Amino acid sequence: MRVVLFGYQKWGARLLADLLDSRHEVVLVVSHPEEGEPSPVIFQESLGDLAREHGIPVLYREKAVDAELVTAITGSGAEIGVACNWRTWISPEVFSAPPRGTVNTHDSLLPRYAGFSPLNWALINGESQVGVTAHWMDAELDRGPIICQRTVPVTPTDTTEDLFERTVLLFGPLALEAFDRAEHGPHEWLTQDPAHASFFHKRADEDNRIPWDRPAADLVNLVRAQTGPYPNAWCLHEGARLRVLEATVSRERCGGTNGRIFAREGSGVVVVAGPDAWRGGQYGLVLQRVKDADGVEHVAGDHFRRMGGYLT
Repeated sequence: MRVVLFGYQKWGARLLADLLDSRHEVVLVVSHPEEGEPSPVIFQESLGDLAREHGIPVLYREKAVDAELVTAITGSGAEIGVACNWRTWISPEVFSAPPRGTVNTHDSLLPRYAGFSPLNWALINGESQVGVTAHWMDAELDRGPIICQRTVPVTPTDTTEDLFERTVLLFGPLALEAFDRAEHGPHEWLTQDPAHASFFHKRADEDNRIPWDRPAADLVNLVRAQTGPYPNAWCLHEGARLRVLEATVSRERCGGTNGRIFAREGSGVVVVAGPDAWRGGQYGLVLQRVKDADGVEHVAGDHFRRMGGYLT
């Protein structure tokens, strides 16, 4: 089939590479502008450059909503569309321009974790698996009928970067499977059940502030979810921001006031945490590695010269 690809960064580039090795023909690429938007190195792979290397026309849009784009898609002869890491709205006029419609690929197991930052949110919530879904695009974000899915297990030490590196390899194979089903069947799609759906917002700085009244295991998940290249989980120590790069759950329960710098454990430092910490029934969060306001990394036991005081 002749394909129009809506994509961006490494996700889109890897999907395009798989399409170039397939029996399908990519006739048009639509991408977001690449200039002026800082992004982590692991995401920096140009979809536009790869497309031009293979003689594929590239159009840049912040949003895919205009009549000129519809004309370009119909003029290219594209039969089907596919979207991968497209960050903004695609209008019904645009995603319906290819006669077979447009497949969206999303890095969660829909209907759960629709919306933004699905891998981060899934890791924060302690999920045992994540994945990628291919579904038909419709007017509701990430809500169209599911074509196929792939799952990825989550280990106790995985970070979001680990999950990204494993899931980014699935977008191409999943899109090709979806194309095969669109062409040859079976054509039974799975309607997403709203009763099992969850929709998440974009993560912002305040979302990464450590809430000391949460269980320590939840806080470990937050730290894992926000390790580099993502903005780290953080708190304030003596009025200055302290980023937490690595943390574990304490070996023993500890009691007191949430955020209290409590005791040493190995090379780390235990901080009181949990919803019922006053009663002493909660495990603490052991800070293992931290980064100070000057950007210097420290083993936590070296950074905290004395016990006492609070992290807020």
